[in-house]
Amino acid sequence: MKLDLLTLKLFVRVLEEGTISKAAELEHIASAAVSRRLADLEHHLDTPLLHRTNKGISPTPAGVELLYRARALLNNAYDLETRLHAYAKGQHGQVHIMANTSAVTQFLPAVLGQFAQQFPQVQLQLEEKSSLDIINALSEGKTEIGIFTRLPFQASIETFTFRHDELVALVPQSHPLAQFTEIDFIQTLDYAHISLFAGTHIHYQISKIAMEHNRALSIQTEVSGYDAMCLLINAGIGIGILPRESTQIYHIPNTRTIALRDAWRSRELLVGVRKQSELSPSAASLLALLLAEAPTQAQ
Repeated sequence: MKLDLLTLKLFVRVLEEGTISKAAELEHIASAAVSRRLADLEHHLDTPLLHRTNKGISPTPAGVELLYRARALLNNAYDLETRLHAYAKGQHGQVHIMANTSAVTQFLPAVLGQFAQQFPQVQLQLEEKSSLDIINALSEGKTEIGIFTRLPFQASIETFTFRHDELVALVPQSHPLAQFTEIDFIQTLDYAHISLFAGTHIHYQISKIAMEHNRALSIQTEVSGYDAMCLLINAGIGIGILPRESTQIYHIPNTRTIALRDAWRSRELLVGVRKQSELSPSAASLLALLLAEAPTQAQ
């Protein structure tokens, strides 16, 4: 015979209970079957493992060695089984997610916080990337889940509506545009902009609109996040276009938020995956939570 987990489990149980009959009762197996397995185990190892007396059963020195090693092995096997069952239920593992600045600053913290409470054993790896980089990463299989603002793309991925947000203009209090409560975007083209880097939806959108009006978009500074954009606008360096909710999380007292009249001010944020059917259980659980309060599916 070869060592197997059932035999080792019976061996440990017999020594813990002191008798074969008690161990057999607890394991729901016939006493004769337990005795036969223990005898075969001793024969296979070619060494006595048990002292059998009228007072019960006790281990030999070799039996003590096997007892401790078998108990450790059984514990490891139980832990492995528990972990694998958890994977099947999406309760363990690791999920790699990429999200653009808009999603990270407005919506993701609350959702990921809820996910962490429900699945504390799942490790989340969150990377902040531009929408274009996220789409490319999904297409190439470099991330399981991506959240980005809808823009034209050719990648073969599956997408779902996640949230909507609204773009506004943020200007210094002393700026000429600060007198208005709402404006058309074209009015901002007379002034220097602070913008996110190319590859982001906002950079794409404002550049597109400027070109459609045969106007130049004057970018004073490009930054990687809304925090830097808000601080620079607060310092009077330029104006910017960004989501309304993102202007409310920073301390920027020297600015004014102005509504845009343009239809494209309302944006759709998407959740993307390469193939939903190929997601790991943990990633599938996260996707379900991300879409739990989503409006309607995109495509």
